[in-house]
Amino acid sequence: MSADLRALPSIDRLLGEAASLVAAHGRAATAQALRDTLQAVRDHRPDPLPDAAALVAEAAARLARQARPGLRPIFNLTGTVLHTNLGRALLAEVAIEAATAAMRDAVALEFDLDTGRRGERDSHLRGLLCELTGAEDATVVNNNAAAVLIALNTLGAGREAVVSRGELIEIGGAFRMPDIMARAGVRLVEVGTTNRTHPKDYLGAITPETGLILKVHTSNYRIEGFTAEVSGAALAKIATDKKVPLLNDLGSGTLVDLSRYGLAREPTVREAVAEGADLVTFSGDKLLGGPQAGFILGRRDLIAAINRNPMKRALRLDKIRLAALEATLRLYRDPDRLAERLPTLALLARPQAEIEAQARRLAPQVAALLPAGLDVEPAECRSQIGSGALPLETLPSHALRLTAPGGRALEALQAALRDLPRPVVGRIQDGALLLDLRCLTEEALFLDTLAALPRAALA
Repeated sequence: MSADLRALPSIDRLLGEAASLVAAHGRAATAQALRDTLQAVRDHRPDPLPDAAALVAEAAARLARQARPGLRPIFNLTGTVLHTNLGRALLAEVAIEAATAAMRDAVALEFDLDTGRRGERDSHLRGLLCELTGAEDATVVNNNAAAVLIALNTLGAGREAVVSRGELIEIGGAFRMPDIMARAGVRLVEVGTTNRTHPKDYLGAITPETGLILKVHTSNYRIEGFTAEVSGAALAKIATDKKVPLLNDLGSGTLVDLSRYGLAREPTVREAVAEGADLVTFSGDKLLGGPQAGFILGRRDLIAAINRNPMKRALRLDKIRLAALEATLRLYRDPDRLAERLPTLALLARPQAEIEAQARRLAPQVAALLPAGLDVEPAECRSQIGSGALPLETLPSHALRLTAPGGRALEALQAALRDLPRPVVGRIQDGALLLDLRCLTEEALFLDTLAALPRAALA
């Protein structure tokens, strides 16, 4: 016999019993959650019908789910340190403090405190960038794709840009360098082949229609074997001789020699400037370890031209990111303590032995918190840097290796971990769920979070 839906309490009665929800979420939102709850009951017609208390509890659960922020903190246990989909670099505490202060109060964003007149927002970073890189001048925009876009548009709109075929990269989200060049209004002139490009290829392509030479650091892939490319220094000489500007896009970009932290060496921004590039572009939220930004460094006259480009206003940064960037760049003045204070470097340079000890310590504790039927054991694995930086470089790490009977059980567990108050994100590999611990710095919070996992998570 189906339940008599007329027995369901009215919205007014339920609102009377949901005073705490009204106080927390507002009357309109609470009433809608109660309506949705009642409609679900009418659709499914359970027998017996839930009482008023159960209906209010279900509405409370709905409101709690709706109140969750989309950009809530997670545990990044994927093994990718600079994970594009998870926000890339974690900011240093001083950068967080600076951003918070800029959010809380009025700041001298475009106001010169010395003269009392209008100032430039780039002035907060210009001196630091020039000091750390040796460049004549610098400016900053929203991200590195924007930096390349405005530089191309300023130097070569309506003219040609010469670039090696082997450097016509595609970055995340299917954005391709040829597309960016087309949007910038420059005509692409490809030289060389996919695997080999020589100085004569550039020399043969430069004409009176050439607006610039573009060099793109292939930071998100490598071509190996029978290869040849023209170095930045050699290209700078060609550009100088032909009186054509050279734009060197470093992609991720780094201000320090990463080999001192046990990582593979990448060309530094200072080296690219010293080689003679007229402009150098790179990212702020990758190896630099700051918030999203795109830096443009180089010749003073070219930077001035970029700043006059109407596109600059559309691509500029707000006070919050500028404050965080300034604080991040100041850390580079003290390279001896950089790895201690910059989370990106701290995580990348974290010793394997430390991660292994953490895995062995956590394995039995995690096993006790997870649903029955799961096996948890420490296991060796490889982390990666991510965000197109050092694509062939992996880092020895350790993970918690979770196995369960049947592949669907692991999928169910993954979904349950993502649904926790602080989601836990790992990766499936070789029939197991790996929780790479390289980026786990809050053990107690991690264990408390797992304690909220439903015991039926494998169902």
